[in-house]
Amino acid sequence: MLTRYGMFLLLTLSFSAVAETGKPSYVPPSPVISTESTVQMIGALLLVLAVIVGGTWLLKRFSLIPAAASGVVKVVAAAGVGQRERVVVVEIDQTWLVLGVAPGRVNKLHTMTKPGSDAPGTKPDHHPVETFATQLNQSMEKENA
Repeated sequence: MLTRYGMFLLLTLSFSAVAETGKPSYVPPSPVISTESTVQMIGALLLVLAVIVGGTWLLKRFSLIPAAASGVVKVVAAAGVGQRERVVVVEIDQTWLVLGVAPGRVNKLHTMTKPGSDAPGTKPDHHPVETFATQLNQSMEKENA
C-alpha cells in the first residue's frame, strides 16, 4: 500500500512539473474599455460640443446668416438705445415704420415711404440712411412746433 501512495505521489509531482511549461512572459492584453480611453472619448465629445456652441454663438453674434424675410414684414435696421430698449426700422409693403421697442411694449415713432421706391429702375441720389435721417428730423421739428 505504501508503494501505491508513492506511485501516486510520484505521478502527481511529475504532472505539476509538466503543467508549468507555459509561456512565463505572457502578459494579458489591456481591456478595451479603460479609464484612459473613456476620458479621451469624453474629452473629444466635449471639444466637439464646444466647437458647435462657439460656432453658433459667432454666427448669431456677427449676423453672418441673414434672417429669412418671410411675408411682408422685414426688419431693415435695429439699434440699441439702452440696455433693453431698441429702435427698429421695419418695412411693410412700401412703407417704413420706425418703432421704439422696450420690454412689454412697442411704440410707433415715425412712418415714411420706402426710400428709392418712387422709381423702381433708378438709383436714389442719397443714401437711404441719410434720407431717413433728414425725414426723421423734419418730422420731429413738425411735432415740436
